[in-house]
Amino acid sequence: SGLQMELEALRSIYEGDVCFRELSPVSFQYRIGESGDPKAFLIEVSWPETYPQTAPVISMDAFFNNTISSAIKQSILDKLMVEVEANLGTAMTYTLFEYAKDNKELFMENQPVNTVTSVSNSITIGTPDVPASKKKDKKEQLSKTQKRKLADKTDNKGELPRGWNWVDVIK
Repeated sequence: SGLQMELEALRSIYEGDVCFRELSPVSFQYRIGESGDPKAFLIEVSWPETYPQTAPVISMDAFFNNTISSAIKQSILDKLMVEVEANLGTAMTYTLFEYAKDNKELFMENQPVNTVTSVSNSITIGTPDVPASKKKDKKEQLSKTQKRKLADKTDNKGELPRGWNWVDVIK
């Protein structure tokens, strides 16, 4: 039957794919995203007897998704159902999994991720200057005479008087 063919196709496509799980010959899970990715999610597709003439049952009830807000889950399911409608009558489980993979960022764009925010908050202002000044030193290695010339030009506070380098500019 068509289901058997699709089942075998899925098994061969996803062979060795750690994200894919066959729960039963008519029920499959696919994890979208790497394990440890805070925006990874799991979709489950089950085939009713009349599939693919009728829509597969898509679920996000897996425990894996328990950190995802129900609003996000619902919006992902809504988007997947649009794909289902477009593919009714054809073997679509692979299409759905791949669609979810391709749109992972879009699906999860509104999902708050705690780890990311804490990282961006801890960036202190001023760190970017450190590598820059280090680089400068390497580039402009001043010879002793150049340093002496610079020292002569500075006033007693060690600051260059305004306009000391205008001459160079005019040249």
